[in-house]
Amino acid sequence: MLVAARAAQGVGASMLSPVALAIVVNAMPDPRERARAIGVWASVFGLSMAVGPVTGGALVAALGWRSLFWVNVPVVLAALLLTALFVPESRAPRAQRLDLPGQALLTLVIGVSVGVLIEGPRIGWTSAPALGAYAVTVAAAVAFVRVESRRPEPLMDPGLYRSAAFTGAVLGAVAVFVALNVTLLLTTFYLQHARGWTPPAAGLATLPMAIGATVCAPLSGRLVGRGGPWLPLVLAGGFLTAGGLCLVGLDQDTGVPLLLLAYALIGTGFGFANAPITNTAVSGLPAARAGVAGAITSTARQFGAALGIALAGGLVAGAGPEGLARASRPGWFLVAGCGLVLLVVARLSRREKRERPR
Repeated sequence: MLVAARAAQGVGASMLSPVALAIVVNAMPDPRERARAIGVWASVFGLSMAVGPVTGGALVAALGWRSLFWVNVPVVLAALLLTALFVPESRAPRAQRLDLPGQALLTLVIGVSVGVLIEGPRIGWTSAPALGAYAVTVAAAVAFVRVESRRPEPLMDPGLYRSAAFTGAVLGAVAVFVALNVTLLLTTFYLQHARGWTPPAAGLATLPMAIGATVCAPLSGRLVGRGGPWLPLVLAGGFLTAGGLCLVGLDQDTGVPLLLLAYALIGTGFGFANAPITNTAVSGLPAARAGVAGAITSTARQFGAALGIALAGGLVAGAGPEGLARASRPGWFLVAGCGLVLLVVARLSRREKRERPR
């Protein structure tokens, strides 16, 4: 029942980001204004990072884990009321038909690839079920590309990926959310199980990460509006890399100041990353297709989140409290590597800007 309910939540959540981005794009036709608005919109991620772990820790400690689901009810009801009162409708001139084969194949690719990462430590990376999962993932991915290239209204238009900047934005979205979710999961395990912190204390430890994301996202939007995505992406990549490298030597007695510094650096990198990635994805597309770009980047984010959780979980699977710090070290190298991916994306965005005809 819990898994089914979470799947239902995921269906609803999958609709939020594309719709929100379409509203922002249609409400802000000026590119510079839109970049700033996307920065403000992205800062909500940081705000949720601030409110979520602290509130979640307090709820778990006071009322139990089930309260984490009940607290959503008044939030959703308030959102429905405010949407009905204040959000104007915006839609494409013609509705796009559903691409059910593409949807099924994409679901298969993501589900099987993430599933084998989760179960790999238990079943063995070279076991028959794992090898079968690899084969299914590759076959489904090849079939997805072929199907999408032949459909008149594909789920993901392959033509969009001819733009190096757009492709880079999608890869950047995956990298950012891999880094974020690896950080959150490893931090939760380490602080609560290895060091014995309470859930509220572990939530408070993530505040520097949340503050960095909340403060830097609007600034990133301003930088994008003023000079394009290159500088915010470089800053995002640099901060993420530095934050991950701070913790590659993590042990049982790592000082709290170093932990908080690393979390602040990672949160700052996350804050600088969202606006340029999202703005790059929607740039060059008509406003009516903003939902398409939003949907693709949202899918990339959610895939990155699932991938990050699977990878982090695989690293610490079977590790006892005394071994968690050492087991998590490759995860911090992974966070640093995601920062390097953003530096590559920054280079792609600058190269495309130079090569674009004026």
